[in-house]
Amino acid sequence: MADNSNNNQESLLGGHAQYVKGVTEAAIGDISGSHAWKSSGEQDKAAGLSAMKHAGEQRDPSSQGYGKVEELAGKATGCQGMQHEGAASATKKD
Repeated sequence: MADNSNNNQESLLGGHAQYVKGVTEAAIGDISGSHAWKSSGEQDKAAGLSAMKHAGEQRDPSSQGYGKVEELAGKATGCQGMQHEGAASATKKD
């Protein structure tokens, strides 16, 4: 069971990283006018969101969340899912 928990957390973190990468790529595409960068960014954002959704469905926020750290990281990156998951896990841990 611990292996499944670690895999879910790794998938969730990987999804967040891919989403942030996509946001960065899309911003570069907007600034530079490069359709390729913007398109790549949108694809990475979609893939990241999909990975986060799948991992989020598999985890128990009361025992597998990152709490306030995750919530603040979500605010910093503009990822509402991270904000909600972090807030939920922080509340359940208190």
